[in-house]
Amino acid sequence: MTTGAVTPRLFKLAWPLVAGNLLQTVYNLADMFWVGRVNAEAVAAVSLMFPTAYLFVSVAMGLTAGANAVVSQHIGAGNEREAQNAVAQSVLLALVVPFTFLFFVFRASLRAAGDTRTAMWLVAASAGLNIVIDPVFILDWGPFLGLGAQGAAIATFISRGFAAAAGLYILVDGGWGICLRVGDLRPDWPVLRRLVDVGYPATFDGLTRSLAAVTFAALVARFGAVATAAYGIGIRLMSVSWTVSGAVGQAAATGVGQNLGARKPERAAEVTYKGTGGAMAVLFAAGGLAWAFPAAAMRVFIADPEVVDAGVVFLRIIAPFWAFMGGLMVVQGGLRGAGQTRVAFLLSLLSRWVFRIPVALLLAYDLALNPVSVTGLWWSLPVSSVVAFVVGVAWFRRGGWQEAIVEDATDGASPPGAGDPDATPGEAADPADASEDPATD
Repeated sequence: MTTGAVTPRLFKLAWPLVAGNLLQTVYNLADMFWVGRVNAEAVAAVSLMFPTAYLFVSVAMGLTAGANAVVSQHIGAGNEREAQNAVAQSVLLALVVPFTFLFFVFRASLRAAGDTRTAMWLVAASAGLNIVIDPVFILDWGPFLGLGAQGAAIATFISRGFAAAAGLYILVDGGWGICLRVGDLRPDWPVLRRLVDVGYPATFDGLTRSLAAVTFAALVARFGAVATAAYGIGIRLMSVSWTVSGAVGQAAATGVGQNLGARKPERAAEVTYKGTGGAMAVLFAAGGLAWAFPAAAMRVFIADPEVVDAGVVFLRIIAPFWAFMGGLMVVQGGLRGAGQTRVAFLLSLLSRWVFRIPVALLLAYDLALNPVSVTGLWWSLPVSSVVAFVVGVAWFRRGGWQEAIVEDATDGASPPGAGDPDATPGEAADPADASEDPATD
């Protein structure tokens, strides 16, 4: 990502991420499909797992943000051994959460090195495994005697455990662009602190967004089942913006990180601007289709005429503004790649808790907090999206994010293992090679 035309390189990075994001939904769809063959209670149990699971996902978001920023900047700076050590320290951090979350570190590490295809194929294999073994554990087949929702959890754990183990093997093998050296799996406290310092705001970012989504859904629920159903289906349709812009944002994070490591801040900015423009163009088109044919889009999910009519109103209000939601996500991705995860977190906080929830209360409820107009809730979404996007772009253009958070190989201090590609961090390089190391001249 540090040389050549930006747009084709960004596309090459982004499309496997889009496919990977789509494949991730297969886990949930497969579980719900098979659990739905059991009973309504099992479906409810699986649905209620999400808030708890998202707590762990938020922790994983911190791991991936820290790993992607630090590893990509070291790669851009030409510090291969430092990048390898950062991967190892990220794996150590991942050991404090379930083993299956090592896969998040694996994806972030390969993405930082510019390889997004390997993780995509591994996600596909894991999702396929989940589809095959789901009915074995969920339904009354064989020795497992119909475990229902518990069986869905077991099947998902096995498939994700397979992905984590395979990802760990790929990292140790080192043939996919980045290598995990077993000798590096010992605490390097300065690197661990840097990873945590960069990563923890992303964890709070995820928690903030999750809590805001729950709060907004509660506000919608007070308008009744029809409004809630229309909102639920509309959110599913809106997920196209998250799938596209989330992937482009991840690709932008890699591009920004590598270019800042290579001391090319202008190119890092170009990556973010072009990624934002490309994602917004796609989402303007998708939103335009949803705006033009809202009833057809709703009927894909439900035939109830009341829900369809309510969904038409919702989509006509929100669909033209999908691009602004997605654009902000790409800008936040660029900031995360620069290590500015606190700024990305602050933008999420402003978007949800300053520009959205208060506006929703103002437009949809009276002073006694009685529901008045559900369209007021719908309008709070585009208002918050446009304002937050403008603030995010202004903040990005203001600068202050262009400094790398790692040193390159030509900076004053010699990186661990300099001069000896097989040395481990903290181990002195071969003295015979010292005179050839520009960092020691």
